[in-house]
Parts: sequence; structure tokens; C-alpha cells
Amino acid sequence: MVWGALREAYWGKWRSREDVATQIREAWRVIGAYDAQSGEQVGFARAVSDGLGFAYLADVIVLEEHRGNGLGKRIVKAMIDDGPGAHFRWTLFTSDAHGLYEQFGFTDPGPTALVRPAGELPIHATQAPVHD
Repeated sequence: MVWGALREAYWGKWRSREDVATQIREAWRVIGAYDAQSGEQVGFARAVSDGLGFAYLADVIVLEEHRGNGLGKRIVKAMIDDGPGAHFRWTLFTSDAHGLYEQFGFTDPGPTALVRPAGELPIHATQAPVHD
């Protein structure tokens, strides 16, 4: 589920299946959400952290057919409010779902934050157009 969703997401196209497996394996914390009836995974989030005071929220995913019922909110709450990082400074980068994250106190950091943008990321071969 995670690989399938990430290879379609605007922020995940550059990652190979192996990249995603490494990111999950090396994550500080991973949350999964599963359909009670089918057992199918329908949501996911991971975090990277120093384990003491800082964490980065990444790859929050809810399958489209399971959106609109508060699942994303429950995943984010489980990750940042109900876990060992509840007192941490959390960061994330996203171009969508700002309203969701604002419910958990995420705000524009203003002039106190600096970010070094990533270099140009390759689009993984699975996303490259096929040429005859």
C-alpha cells in the first residue's frame, strides 16, 4: 500500500521501492492504519527524529476511498500527540492538507526558519514515460 501510494504522490515519485523500504526501516516511528473488516492497510505515516526534541513528519497517506472520515487526523494524532514525541518540535513540508496540520499546532515558522532546498531529484524509472 505504501509503495503504491507513494509512487503516485507528488512528493514520492523520485523514490524506488528499495528507497521506501529503507526509509521505513530507518524511521524513528511508523504508524499504520488498517481496515477493521478486511485487514487491508489504508493509512500510513512515518517520522524521523533525534529522539530527544525534534521530529520530522513524513509520508502521511490515507487511501482516497478512506478519506473524509477523520482517519488522517487519527494518524497524525497517534504520531505526534500520543507517542513519545508529544513534547517535540515537529516539522513537515507539504503543499496540501494545511488545515489538518494546523489542528495540531503547525504554523508558518516565519523568519526563524531556514531551509536548504533539495537538489533536483530524479524521477524513478517506474515513473519514466515508456518510449518505443
